[in-house]
Amino acid sequence: MARNKHPEETVNLILAVAFRLFMEKGYEHTSIQDIINNLGGLSKGAIYHHFKSKEDILVAVTDQMTAESNQMLAVIRDRSDLNGKEKLKTIFKESIQRPVQNDIFTVAPNFHNNPKLLFSLLHDTIDNVAPNYILPIIKQGISDGSIETDYPEQLAELILLAANVWMNPMIFDSSEEESYRKFMIFSQMLQGFGLDIVDSEILDRLKELTSIYQKNK
Repeated sequence: MARNKHPEETVNLILAVAFRLFMEKGYEHTSIQDIINNLGGLSKGAIYHHFKSKEDILVAVTDQMTAESNQMLAVIRDRSDLNGKEKLKTIFKESIQRPVQNDIFTVAPNFHNNPKLLFSLLHDTIDNVAPNYILPIIKQGISDGSIETDYPEQLAELILLAANVWMNPMIFDSSEEESYRKFMIFSQMLQGFGLDIVDSEILDRLKELTSIYQKNK
């Protein structure tokens, strides 16, 4: 068999197909053969040349999903013109405004059918995003007086879990009204830490994403 001259393109194709199938069918209900059938003629050997198992593909898909987001977080974390509170507000706005959010909410994945994908994302949130991106910002906010807490590590985790999991309609199938109520409680909770960082623009965007999800689920 001829050597693949474009291995990166092959990997990207496999991951794109796998991501779509995981979202549509669920990880547990997607087989290697399903992925092969959507690769336009690539063989099973092409997959196993790059990935040892379906779970390896899942890890790569998750890494790809989080890489762009984490790059955005790093840029905001390292800015010198914002205090801690301003950085958190910027992160909220830029995170939900990213065009990929529309794609994900349009596909409307059922995370009940994707427990491994959900666990993988949660693992990245707690072990990577919270300590490496949000915690340094909270510590800066404590130093500059814009954030009030004696427990920065726990606050970093709480903010991410509330925003990415509890408020995520794709996980709990929340209606627009339920999402609104969760948003208001989330806003009140943050204000208790001196973080009045969620506003009507963010609320309108969350309503839009929830509406996209409800229409396409």
